[in-house]
Amino acid sequence: MEKSRVKTYTRLILSIVVCQIAGIIGSFLTTPAIPTWYARLRKPDFAPPNWVFVPVWMLLYLLMGISLFILWNAGLEKSNVKKSVSIFSVQLVLNILWSYFFFGLQSPLLGLVEIIALWVAIVLTIVFSFRVSKVAASLLIPYLLWVSFASYLNYLVMILNP
Repeated sequence: MEKSRVKTYTRLILSIVVCQIAGIIGSFLTTPAIPTWYARLRKPDFAPPNWVFVPVWMLLYLLMGISLFILWNAGLEKSNVKKSVSIFSVQLVLNILWSYFFFGLQSPLLGLVEIIALWVAIVLTIVFSFRVSKVAASLLIPYLLWVSFASYLNYLVMILNP
């Protein structure tokens, strides 16, 4: 296999792994609270069952990883690519922090404040990514939609559990 192809596949794998690691870190923060604190919370009737979250997030992290790969592959030496990847990195950290605030600290209020920041960061990531690759930006749309839904759920959990 030629050297450039190996480099491309390595970037793809690393991009996906980085995003999946963010998910794994988030799950370490989330999992202990599911059968205890989260189970006792009042939730809206349309809240998905717990088993839905793992496959949805795995798919979203996969799409995020592919998006990151497309950006990275466009050339980190370019300023617009560097900006896109930087903003992508910020939203990935904010993604992890939501699990810490909501589940780790068991604070729907802090979770709501944080998830709003995450939502803004995702929108900025999409906007800046669009300038590099429409495909990379489009791959983040399901993530934005899910986080929008999760934001609403977070808000309702906060309201239902004063």
